[in-house]
Amino acid sequence: MALPSFRRHSAVALVVAVTLAGCSTAPPLSTAPAPPAPTTAPAPAPVPELRPGVPAGYLGRALPDSLALLPPPPAKGSPAFANDQAVHRAAQQLRRSPRYALATTDADLRFPQVANTFSCALGVPISQQTSPALYLLLQRTLVDAGLATYAAKDHYKRTRPFVFFKENTCAPADEASLRTDGSYPSGHTAISWAWALVLTELSPGQADALLARGRAFGENRLICNAHWQSDVLEGRAVAAGALAMLHANADFNRDMALARAEIQALRSNSVEPTGCDAEKAALAVKIPGVL
Repeated sequence: MALPSFRRHSAVALVVAVTLAGCSTAPPLSTAPAPPAPTTAPAPAPVPELRPGVPAGYLGRALPDSLALLPPPPAKGSPAFANDQAVHRAAQQLRRSPRYALATTDADLRFPQVANTFSCALGVPISQQTSPALYLLLQRTLVDAGLATYAAKDHYKRTRPFVFFKENTCAPADEASLRTDGSYPSGHTAISWAWALVLTELSPGQADALLARGRAFGENRLICNAHWQSDVLEGRAVAAGALAMLHANADFNRDMALARAEIQALRSNSVEPTGCDAEKAALAVKIPGVL
């Protein structure tokens, strides 16, 4: 499947930060300069780049086909759409809660800040400085999971809830481009669920906290008024498909091993994340009726 155009894809265009917003066709892969080779081992293979400083995903064009994988979104007037509307109303009641502040933070997919999303759940800080292999793993899987949603997004072009109800979102600066970016399925959810699954494999002792944080990240798109619940549910399906394909990729498996070693080293040195009390309080606020 060909990579989609990035010209108007803001939601997951934040995927590769502003670096991809403005490309009118699928960006060619370039190659980053290889680091100096150590005397005791050959130089690692260079990491492909979408643009200088922006690593490509692992899968290239071999992405799961979300259009083939997913059913159509709920039709207007259907019981499923009525449920989407009911969850929308419940989620919008949380605008003055601590969960809304977290949802606003989660809306921003730009690095380096988004790398820290799972630090509290993992129990160790995630950054380019403390865990460079894990940081790169998150960057590259973000691209794969995010782009995998676009076959369905571009086909269905589903209207987002803030447009449908003539409301606003938690990220006003993104609203103009979100209006022309399909709602179904949720790219943020595909990314966060893929990350949750990857991190659970790397650190199974923290599985419950990691999966809960990945779920909350996707559900925060309901609070932000950017997605319907059915968008979020099917975003997880796309993430699962992308991860299954990633397991057949040698570079992904190599980086998983490196990231696992980093996490173990940080944990053995008792390096802990900060700011977790506020996140815990926000996550305690639940969306009534969410599936």
